[in-house]
Amino acid sequence: MEPEQESVTSLQQPETAAPPQAQPAPEPEAYSTPGSTVFDAENVSCYYGSFRAVTDVSLSIYENEITAFIGPSGCGKTTVLRTLNRMNDLVAGARVEGDVRYRGASLYGKDVSPIAVRRRIGMVFQKPNPFPKSIYDNVAYGPRINGEHNKRKLDEIVEHSLRQAALWDEVKDRLKASGLGLSGGQAQRLCIARTLAVEPDVVLMDEPCSALDPIATGAIEDLMRDIKSRYTIVIVTHNMQQATRVSDRTAFFSVLRNEESDTRTGVLVEYGRTQQIFEDPRDSRTEAYVTGQVG
Repeated sequence: MEPEQESVTSLQQPETAAPPQAQPAPEPEAYSTPGSTVFDAENVSCYYGSFRAVTDVSLSIYENEITAFIGPSGCGKTTVLRTLNRMNDLVAGARVEGDVRYRGASLYGKDVSPIAVRRRIGMVFQKPNPFPKSIYDNVAYGPRINGEHNKRKLDEIVEHSLRQAALWDEVKDRLKASGLGLSGGQAQRLCIARTLAVEPDVVLMDEPCSALDPIATGAIEDLMRDIKSRYTIVIVTHNMQQATRVSDRTAFFSVLRNEESDTRTGVLVEYGRTQQIFEDPRDSRTEAYVTGQVG
């Protein structure tokens, strides 16, 4: 029997609704055709209180691609990333203006549950953050929260997720050991497995390799390339070489300073195919950044 497939209308559920049973991820074509847009942001501005962190960002993010956000510190790339699964809602005083649509549905519609959004749009953070639980329980945590308690099914989910994260062979004999005992690279892959275990549609990654050594970084990059056929990935990175190695499209953000009011805000300068951004940038600010003339 075919698994039940979620639609964007599943985002419109009350916060108190019983969580759905964990389901296998539908194939990409169950959502839309290859090459279609997953996110459409239009004139998005982000505020923390009275501070405008990002101004008028418009871009589309495409299915089964890796999109990289690059730019100097303070340019708003992580803020924009967090608008895609409403993580900014957790920051006191934060608000978003403009429109962010996910597969045609407004993410910020009044009837949309942020919890439902985050079930479909997972996030991996900069610093690996395993729970103080066993490796098994780290991965099984999300499916259990979503209502899956069948031991055989959980075993399958844990193994499948760890295999997707290229971690199964390293930990299969110590699943009861604490996730806190893993190396940095292993811990980050465990966090990715934990994200994949709830079968998201999109995986957001906020500088997932910044705390890792080159070998662990290479493993995460290989993993991203491996899973993009099943997931849409958006990554924030300060490593421009990483962006050229793994991403299909790149968005360059910069800081716009207003000397009169002594304020600054993040702006999207240029967005396009990664090869074009790095080899034939259209904007002089992009060229200066990717060639190392400015940091």
